[in-house]
Amino acid sequence: MIHAENLTKQFDDFTAVNSINLDVPRGEVLALLGPNGAGKTTTIRMLGSILRPTAGRATVAGFDTVRQPREVRRVIGLLTEFPGLYTRMRGEEYLDFFGEMQGLPKPVRRERAEILLKRFELWDARDKRLGEYSKGMKQKLTLVRAMLHDPLVLFLDEPTSNMDPQSAKLVRDSILDLRRGNRTIIICTHNLAEAELLADRIAIIRRGEIIAQGTPAELKTQLLGQPLMELRTAENLNGQVDYLSEMVHIVAHGDNWLRYTTPNPARDNPRLLAHLTARHTPVITLSEVRRSLEEVYLQIVEG
Repeated sequence: MIHAENLTKQFDDFTAVNSINLDVPRGEVLALLGPNGAGKTTTIRMLGSILRPTAGRATVAGFDTVRQPREVRRVIGLLTEFPGLYTRMRGEEYLDFFGEMQGLPKPVRRERAEILLKRFELWDARDKRLGEYSKGMKQKLTLVRAMLHDPLVLFLDEPTSNMDPQSAKLVRDSILDLRRGNRTIIICTHNLAEAELLADRIAIIRRGEIIAQGTPAELKTQLLGQPLMELRTAENLNGQVDYLSEMVHIVAHGDNWLRYTTPNPARDNPRLLAHLTARHTPVITLSEVRRSLEEVYLQIVEG
């Protein structure tokens, strides 16, 4: 659905994006992560036919972003970091204006606007001027605007910034619904927990180049090693640690707990539990030790 090949953007002597390659299939959510100034927004602007690349090419839903910009803009929804609002307009009037710009018939754009305004809890504010909206309300309205024409592809730059926790959850739930509806989404965010929750794959960009790409689980394994498991028992392990170390790689242990790594938890965890059950050692918990995307991100970016 999104294909970028050696996509590059230079501003005079400064290279903002350097030979980026991306393939995002239909129905996938890709989180584009990176520090400020890394090239995330410039990449989104090129994919959205707002900026012309200096070199390379990109297609969205089969349309070339340079040769077919109008077609690209019809199939995408774009939420930029600084969306720009006509503050004298009222909420419903604003959406009607943009729906008409997208070529939606009046009954369709009114119906879509009502559905989305109610979903994002803005229906009661539809007659207020946008200058009276809070920052969070403005952010939600621009997301509604991006979704109004039911686009195949969404580019979302910091979609939950300025939002209270309840509003942010509404947005995250909507993104998950869109993914289930086979929409393709690229999210730029500094919220790593949000990226891990929403994204199928992560791409980390630094100094205009993608330096790591994969699923959260793949990146954790590559950077942090094999999954780390923790076992806790109700009784002392009574010298069983040496035997258990022949099954898994134990990295730490105490009287009634141990931590170990394994390349194949589905195989090794049941074996370990069967051994303990046979020796009448009650198991309280066996779970994976959570390792955050933040650990991976910091290791990649700082390294």
